[in-house]
Amino acid sequence: MTEPDLLVDARGLLCPWPVLRLGRAARELGRPGTIRLLADDPLAAREVAQLCTEREWEFVADPQDSAGFTIVIR
Repeated sequence: MTEPDLLVDARGLLCPWPVLRLGRAARELGRPGTIRLLADDPLAAREVAQLCTEREWEFVADPQDSAGFTIVIR
């Protein structure tokens, strides 16, 4: 996968902070692109996936990195 447009490091933050940081990054991006989210809260994957479903973003979990997710905004 290519380099993301934005990198959001939410490691060490408990939910809902990773999701809130992702939402802020998407607003800052303001266009289609990719955001790489790093989050180590066990609940983050589920909550980020739910937000992506609601907003029709693509959610890609990185099998090589359990704390890394790539969100594609179209």
